[in-house]
Amino acid sequence: MKNWFKENSSHLIVIAIFFVLVFFYFSPVWQGKVLSQHDVVQAMGSQKELFDYKEKDGHAPNWTNSMFGGMPTYQIWYEHATNVGTYISKAIKAVFPSPADIILTYLLGAYFLLCVLRLKPWLAAAGAIAITFSSYNFIYIEAGHVNKAYAIAYLAPIIGAVIMCYRGNRLWGGLLLALFLALEIRTNHVQMTYYLFLALLVYVGVELYYAIREKKIADFVKNSAVQLGAVILAVAVNATVLFPTYEYSKLTTRGKANLTKTEDGKSTAGLDKEYAYAWSQGVGENLTFIIPNAYGGKSQGVLDEKSHVAKFFTNLGAPQDQAVMYAQSLPTYWGEKSFTSGPWYFGVGIVALFILGLFVVRGKLKWWILWATILTILLSFGKHFPLVSDLFFDYFPMYNKFRAVESILIIPSILIPLLAALAIHEIITRKEEIVDLDKKVLYSFGVVGVLCLIVALMPNILSFRIADHQNFVAMLSQQLGDANLASQLADALIKDRASLASSDAWRSFFILVLIFAFVWAFLKRKTNATVLIVAVGAITLIDLWSVDKRYLNNDAFVDKSVLKNPIVEREVDQLIKLDKDLSYRVLDLTTNPFSDARTSYFHKSLGGYHAAKLMRFQEILEHQFNGAINEDVLDMFNVRYLITKDSQNNVESIQRRSTAAGNAWFVDKVTFVKDNDEEMMAINSFDPSKEAFVHQEFKSKIDEKRLGLANNASIKLTSYHPDKLEYEYTAPNDVFAVFSEVYYDKGWKAYVDGEEVPILRANYILRALQLPGGNHKVEFVFEPTTVKVSNAVSLAGSIVLVLGLLGGIFVSSRKKKTTK
Repeated sequence: MKNWFKENSSHLIVIAIFFVLVFFYFSPVWQGKVLSQHDVVQAMGSQKELFDYKEKDGHAPNWTNSMFGGMPTYQIWYEHATNVGTYISKAIKAVFPSPADIILTYLLGAYFLLCVLRLKPWLAAAGAIAITFSSYNFIYIEAGHVNKAYAIAYLAPIIGAVIMCYRGNRLWGGLLLALFLALEIRTNHVQMTYYLFLALLVYVGVELYYAIREKKIADFVKNSAVQLGAVILAVAVNATVLFPTYEYSKLTTRGKANLTKTEDGKSTAGLDKEYAYAWSQGVGENLTFIIPNAYGGKSQGVLDEKSHVAKFFTNLGAPQDQAVMYAQSLPTYWGEKSFTSGPWYFGVGIVALFILGLFVVRGKLKWWILWATILTILLSFGKHFPLVSDLFFDYFPMYNKFRAVESILIIPSILIPLLAALAIHEIITRKEEIVDLDKKVLYSFGVVGVLCLIVALMPNILSFRIADHQNFVAMLSQQLGDANLASQLADALIKDRASLASSDAWRSFFILVLIFAFVWAFLKRKTNATVLIVAVGAITLIDLWSVDKRYLNNDAFVDKSVLKNPIVEREVDQLIKLDKDLSYRVLDLTTNPFSDARTSYFHKSLGGYHAAKLMRFQEILEHQFNGAINEDVLDMFNVRYLITKDSQNNVESIQRRSTAAGNAWFVDKVTFVKDNDEEMMAINSFDPSKEAFVHQEFKSKIDEKRLGLANNASIKLTSYHPDKLEYEYTAPNDVFAVFSEVYYDKGWKAYVDGEEVPILRANYILRALQLPGGNHKVEFVFEPTTVKVSNAVSLAGSIVLVLGLLGGIFVSSRKKKTTK
């Protein structure tokens, strides 16, 4: 044991340093505070019904009626009890509370990758810090994209495991790849996993090229086969994550459209390109890689009392605190996105060292990093570089399932510091062998330094105007009531944007000079390798830390008591809850109801907040709620209450809708339609209590001769559970019943007195049944086969993974003993 500690003392010291860094960065966590995150609050609203029933039943339901009229819970919250990754993740979170655990995982994962590349511990630690403290790793956490942050944390160790395999360590390369990939997939953020796949596809291509050139095809095939096995195992472990989600995704906005044409005549096949490209990285915005405020930083909240905008308002007579409030409400960000939480900043010295790495690092790893970085940066441009983006969007499998394409920059945020660390390694180990090393260092740092100086000295070389600047000025003119004042305010804002860019450019320039000084001193033998590594690591840490604190700082934390009731119950909510009916719905018009899940915290809401709505529901929104709200559609969704706000006095009130159709009802007439387009048109104006529109695909399941009038018939909901609904009805003859429940044929089953009957779809999105006359009981039960099968597969995969890891430890220990 003593020998083990001695052999691994450097690693243990590095890990201890990581713990200290995380401890100090997240000091409010140790004071019992938690992050106040917008997306987390929204998630609490969408998950409330699930957790209520989980507390009651001991397990969460697979369906919820709290959002969008009803949807599966796979992408809202799911237990994954048979997945070993669930328990590993819990163990990791037990070390440090969230979000400190995320950054600790970042650090350890990046450190593992750099150690795989055989970098010395101190250099690996410096590289891990550069990878971890890249700005967007913290911006995502501040914004509440926790699953995305966890997914990013596992990217570096996955890369390390892949490299281990191709370097011949198939046993541990394969086992660790299976483990890390299992944890990655378990985070349930497929977009990040997919982007890593693109980068690794380039790496495999580079490995294949060198295998052919060096005539080592057999080794390449063996190494790749091991990795394929590891991927299959990781997928099996995460069957409960992937299979239900895959099944669900085909019916969501990520899948195929049901309508052939939109109202403007455009095709609706697939995810809308404009929507997918909404957050594209502006080409010029890559300047933020080295100057964080080159494009104004985040959208709002940047300017202080010294800003030109604040002085503009104080000159008009506004108190200073009010002037600052006005200044912080104006957008300093002037890039191509609608808004942003901050820039992609990799560290000015890191970018310079990356460029140096292109000159001094040898081998296939450099070429992979270069080509993967170029590809992902080009893809991040989205609509600004359609030559590449459209090629992938139109032809590359699954690429068009994801939006916010700028997110792919998370790959360069790993690869650029990785090559920078390798550059330091090369100049330390091969200083005398590298031809013209002095010139290469001067050129690399010189290019970055000149860019910084240009922005510092001549900031107006940049525009500092948003694309629709004139419309922005017109809006200000309307608000201020004076076109001249609006023009002056816009000019003051432009001056502030220029000042932000210039001051950060000077900041970056001096940081660059500091790092260059230590590199140059090492080249001239004025200092040693340890000093160089520690200095570069410390300067990089200070640089990135200070930028990260602009976005995720102590002010973002609040006392736990504040988040115990993050969504305040209003008087209107209390009044609505006096209605003890089982399943009426609410539509809150005081906000954008379809981008806000707070109403779902208290009611069964027709609105909600989720990135993957059912496609049919989205199409209802686009065709029936675009401009004016279709009251007939509200009726069929059983929307009994509207929450509204008086625009003059901000008083909220409720409107009880007497025309809401109820939980279920019988119709007198069933009209068949030939296709989805006709079905959508049919519900533009109709009486849902009397007529139902059914697609002709269900015609064979309906006995039209038995369809009768619903005279003296009644039906009521007698028991409600998200996964199980019970009705009782009385009818003198066979009837056709429509239920105010979303149709989803991947798990819902219907029973009449215990006998299964086919579920039909009516009115484009609702469930319907043809029912026999008499007194009967109807049950809807959500029993998705995919969930049952995936749980079994996940359990089997988890057992194999655990046994494989134990076997790997046993084999390695045996080998170690035999070599002594």
